[in-house]
Amino acid sequence: METLTLGLFMLAAVLASSLIDQIIPRVSLPLVQIGLGLLIAIVAGGDIEITLDPELFLVFFIAPLLYDEAKRADKEALWRERKPVLSLAIGLVVATTLVIGFALNAIVPSIPLAAAFALGAALGPTDAVAVSSLSKQVDIPKRQASMLKGELLLNDASGIVSFQFAVGAVTTGTFSLLHASEDFLVEFLGGLLFGAILGFIGNWVVRKARDIGVENTNFHVLFEVLIPFLVYLISDACHVSGVIAVVVAGLINVTSPRGTIGPSVSRMNIVSSSVWHVLTYALNGIVFVMLGTQLPNAMHDTWDNVAIQNSTLILLVFGLTFLLLFTRFVWVLVMDYLHVRRKERRWFSTDDLRSVLITTFSGAKGTITLSIMFSIAPNIMLRPYAVPFPQRDLLIFLACGVIVCTLLLATFVVPLLAPKRDEGEGERLRQERDAETTLEIMRNVIEMLTAQQTAENHVETRAVIRSYNDRVARIKETNGIEDEPNVALRLKALSWEHERAIELMESGDVSAVVGYQYLSRLERMMHLLEHSGQIGGMHAFRIRLRALLHRGVNAVLRELPGHTMAARTEEMRQLQVKCRVYAIQHLEDAVASSQVSTEDAAALLLEYQRSLGALHNSVPTVTAVIKVEDRTDDIKRLAYHYELEQIQEAYEEDRLSRIHARRLRENVQLMQMDLDDTV
Repeated sequence: METLTLGLFMLAAVLASSLIDQIIPRVSLPLVQIGLGLLIAIVAGGDIEITLDPELFLVFFIAPLLYDEAKRADKEALWRERKPVLSLAIGLVVATTLVIGFALNAIVPSIPLAAAFALGAALGPTDAVAVSSLSKQVDIPKRQASMLKGELLLNDASGIVSFQFAVGAVTTGTFSLLHASEDFLVEFLGGLLFGAILGFIGNWVVRKARDIGVENTNFHVLFEVLIPFLVYLISDACHVSGVIAVVVAGLINVTSPRGTIGPSVSRMNIVSSSVWHVLTYALNGIVFVMLGTQLPNAMHDTWDNVAIQNSTLILLVFGLTFLLLFTRFVWVLVMDYLHVRRKERRWFSTDDLRSVLITTFSGAKGTITLSIMFSIAPNIMLRPYAVPFPQRDLLIFLACGVIVCTLLLATFVVPLLAPKRDEGEGERLRQERDAETTLEIMRNVIEMLTAQQTAENHVETRAVIRSYNDRVARIKETNGIEDEPNVALRLKALSWEHERAIELMESGDVSAVVGYQYLSRLERMMHLLEHSGQIGGMHAFRIRLRALLHRGVNAVLRELPGHTMAARTEEMRQLQVKCRVYAIQHLEDAVASSQVSTEDAAALLLEYQRSLGALHNSVPTVTAVIKVEDRTDDIKRLAYHYELEQIQEAYEEDRLSRIHARRLRENVQLMQMDLDDTV
């Protein structure tokens, strides 16, 4: 019961931290969560002691966090900056492990060299939440931002593998550099191989499930949540690196195989994104709150240890922080100097030095460092007996101190190194960014509505999408954003109609007279669009040639005896209905899968749907109208819910300013009140 109560308190603290982050955005979120954890420990009298099985801690916290980071990684940026990213993620982690290990062992001989290496390896990874918090306050240069994001993805794996080797050396009491290098290669390459194999097996399972008609969102999202745990446990059981395998599986993106599109896939991606956002936020927050709860115990036990003076403890924390940042500074300085001289072929400037300092101080430590330090078992089996892990409390104390120092430096020093642009330019850029983000929010809502529409609610969904298209048009008009006509999309829609008409003619469902007449009309429209859009080439020549042939055949067929004019008119109407339904299905898939400009596709989709409604020409009853209005209100409520979620997410990612986000939220809330007749 006590464990459950503590867990609920931690979740409550994470929830409270999200509110405090909105009120005090300049303070890093991890620092807020550490403070709340410290408050919980003070209220509890400092008696909170958390002990978890090391393997369970790695599986429960690290596997899902790494998987989500890898899944959301920008693969193009990662590949573009692969050399500096690998240098930071592997080379710098190894250098940090060695420098911290040798220095700490030399200063405090009671800490074995292998245990000191374990602390150095744990201090290698940077923290994703800290980097995200920094991006809200300062404008980190694009190259540095890409490097930091790639580094925090890969150095988690290299740091954990190095840590496991160091702890293994402490446990066995022996260490061989040659043997450790061989094991590292086996673990690393094996992790890559197993991650790829298990990732592709997961892709195969997802495809087979869809082939047999399993489009259930619950199945696919739960399967994705299960993936990192399965990959880690299977890889670990085969004696290869589970963390590297999880990263590779995340990069492959198991449950969204490349090339798979459609409303059901889009619906699954929407739900999956929400689930992972909440899950990773909670796990990250719990670890930082846990750090706050453990600070009193770690400080008290180590502070009261007469074997080492308190002033020495403080100097050790400051010294390790300086050594950590100095090693990082030298490494990044050499790396950027070589980049400037070899790639850009110019001299190193003060702006380059500033970028080096930004990259240096942005490497704050956090979740992964603390997680793997907590995974150190209090006792180890050394010889036939269980003995305490050497200086475990001191190592955790030093890790906690360095984490807090690096977070403070990142929060307050980086904004000084990367000042905001001048006010005039900053205001203009902020307004442009807010307008673009607002348009993106509207597009995302349209995609979500399109993904969830069914045969029963498509009329109501169409009405709500039309209102969002009108809002998109007003935003563009207000901000002077001009639309370019999407000729290619209209040509594609006409080609879908053309394709369907030919299929119906070949199957005998449409007579040759009506079929050729409709094909001729479609090809004339395509020719006009191509001419207005200045599109030429062999494709345009083939279209014109077919149009001439069809017009000639159609002219002959008109003179042949056959159906009456009324029958031909009805057959033409049925052909138009079938062709436009076919085009609408493809347009819906295009909107839901974000293959094309959302507002262009949605506008064309509504145009097709209106023309289809006119072709049906049915007069609804009063009862039907009332039902449609009720369902439309339900769709509006859902759309407003989606919009509020998108606004909050954009604000948290610093794509919306605080003032504009509040204004957008107020607008949505007013529309909700108006919908519920509470204004």
